[in-house]
Amino acid sequence: MASSAPAPSHPARPWNDPVVEPYIRIERVSKSFSGFVAVDDVSLNIYRSELFCLLGGSGCGKTTLLRMLAGFEEPSSGKIYIDGLDMSGIPPYERPVNMMFQSYALFPHMSVDQNVGFGLRMEHRSRSEIAERVAQMLKLVRLSEFGKRKPDQLSGGQRQRVALARALIKQPKLLLLDEPLGALDKKLREHTQFELVNLQEELGVTFVVVTHDQEEAMTLSSRIGVMDHGRIVQVGTPQEIYESPGNRFVAEFVGSVNLFAGQVTASECGALRIRCAELERPVEVVSAPLSARQTRLWVAIRPEKIQLSVQPPQVAANWTRGVVKEIAYLGDLSVMLIRLECGKIVRVTRPNVWRHDEESITWEQAVYLHWHASSPVIVSE
Repeated sequence: MASSAPAPSHPARPWNDPVVEPYIRIERVSKSFSGFVAVDDVSLNIYRSELFCLLGGSGCGKTTLLRMLAGFEEPSSGKIYIDGLDMSGIPPYERPVNMMFQSYALFPHMSVDQNVGFGLRMEHRSRSEIAERVAQMLKLVRLSEFGKRKPDQLSGGQRQRVALARALIKQPKLLLLDEPLGALDKKLREHTQFELVNLQEELGVTFVVVTHDQEEAMTLSSRIGVMDHGRIVQVGTPQEIYESPGNRFVAEFVGSVNLFAGQVTASECGALRIRCAELERPVEVVSAPLSARQTRLWVAIRPEKIQLSVQPPQVAANWTRGVVKEIAYLGDLSVMLIRLECGKIVRVTRPNVWRHDEESITWEQAVYLHWHASSPVIVSE
């Protein structure tokens, strides 16, 4: 997946330290609505100061899980612990949690100052304390000059930062964000992703973000929990999720992938040889999981892992032939659709290193597709 900026740095990985206790423990939580199971037996640990993303498509249960963390919904079964405390029956206003909604929910008749300070006014804090805290929050989100403006006088990115300041002013230990960047255009969303990461790292507050946007989750998070049909199907760092998907759904949902059904024909020294009906040559895979050795499987190859050439590779495996049918020039890279002899379309991406490439591959050209044995990943259904 292409990214417009370098990946942000995240703190050390507490999930790899058996001594560190999780800040949030979700233990076998389920939630049903009139017989429909929205969240199905989810167990998950999230650590202090993490920026954790729940990633999934519409209706997968990610927002319902977020609302149970906030206290807006009670689990049908299971337990949620925050900082060691059982949250059963504890209302939202008594939890060390705040939530930033997808719509931002700003009061249109109030100024930025009034919106940000609303929660403190409801707690009857002194005017001086409210003014001081509002000023601190607006400085934090770089909106100090906008305090007297109304929400309709702000850009989408500025409204997003006002909502964030309002959510943070009560100093929650945990901030829940439901599609926080969904209302922004692509360019602004990319810029705001890094602002959000930097702010979270500066404050040290634990963030749990819900999103359907794979690139957003990859950019923001220290770890991602991928959800499908109410279940967590894989948890890992962005690199682990992308480079080592746990099943076919994760491989297809996160980024682009080419999938080939296959059968193991040989195994030797940690490598597998796989026959795929759609490929002319066998596929050799190193570091394949042991479970792949007895089962029908899928060979997953990311588009950027495939190289193209006009001459046949001088090896017995890991290549096939095709014809270039489509080319999309995207600036930093080009996307090519290659039709194999069996009719299957394979997606290949190539970086545009040179401004003018005299030897560039073009439409209807016969090409060879080849890849390294470490590039494919074996996934199950």
